[in-house]
Amino acid sequence: MFSNFLIGLREGLEASLVVCILIAYLVKTGNRDKLAPIWIGVGIAVFVSLAFGAGLEFGSQEMTFKAQEALGGALSILSVGLVTWMVFWMRRTARHLKTELHGKLDAALSMGTGALVATALLAVGREGLETSLFVWRAVHAADDGWHPMIGAFLGIATAVVLGWLFYRGALRINLSKFFTWTGGMLVVVAAGVLAYGVHDLQEAEFIGGLHNLAFDISSTIPPDSWYGTLLKGTFNFQPDPTVLQVTVWALYLIPTLVLFLAPVGFGRSGRATDQKARKAADEKSGADSADDGSHGGGDGAVRDGERVRDGARRAGSSAGGNQG
Repeated sequence: MFSNFLIGLREGLEASLVVCILIAYLVKTGNRDKLAPIWIGVGIAVFVSLAFGAGLEFGSQEMTFKAQEALGGALSILSVGLVTWMVFWMRRTARHLKTELHGKLDAALSMGTGALVATALLAVGREGLETSLFVWRAVHAADDGWHPMIGAFLGIATAVVLGWLFYRGALRINLSKFFTWTGGMLVVVAAGVLAYGVHDLQEAEFIGGLHNLAFDISSTIPPDSWYGTLLKGTFNFQPDPTVLQVTVWALYLIPTLVLFLAPVGFGRSGRATDQKARKAADEKSGADSADDGSHGGGDGAVRDGERVRDGARRAGSSAGGNQG
């Protein structure tokens, strides 16, 4: 339940922030009449996400057991890929998200109502589809399908409330730290989903090694105990994993978590970008100063030439008068 609350909170807050930024920009620029297309796009995104989840649920019921396991394993791996891309993307672009959305919204305003609907639809729909896929996989992995759904809905509801408080200016948190911590926890959750997806593919006989267990601690952590259920619902923990599951889990979790939490590379990249921007600004300023100096020098030369010609005329007039 906690893992689905986390994914609902994370994805829901991203969507809420996007909607808040779009609405605040339209209000600030005097385009309140364009708010309706934004809400239409948000509504379509929610409908498509729910329809996608329903399609996965009802479409898989007619399959054989092996086909269901193969589909579940493949979608688990896909959801892990999407979540991993999402947490790295948000960490990289969080600082520039507002500027990027403003640029897209300016372009959409110039193109008309349909473009505004599409902007909101694409911005919110991506998070909705990822959430539907992740929650559907969690529902099928859990013994009680209601708990993952309740957790996801609670997370989304919390994200909507937080988004409204952000818009009203009643709440301020360090979003960079928030997305870093939740992203790190999601990487841990995704590692469990990946291992469970590998187990599904083994049960579907798509890959081998189903009976080659790495360890079995079912007697210590019974799957039907409250703590066994909590570990499974939170981290997709399995007391009797196969060797391939443990291997895939470690190969994904360790390097991904190290890369995600490493501040040096990201900080250095940011400093390099800032230095390049400052250098470009300095060069532009120097070029402008040089241009001003050259234009000013040219004007001075012209004025000097005019004074010389005027002096020569007066000297010539004086010489002619003396001769006369």
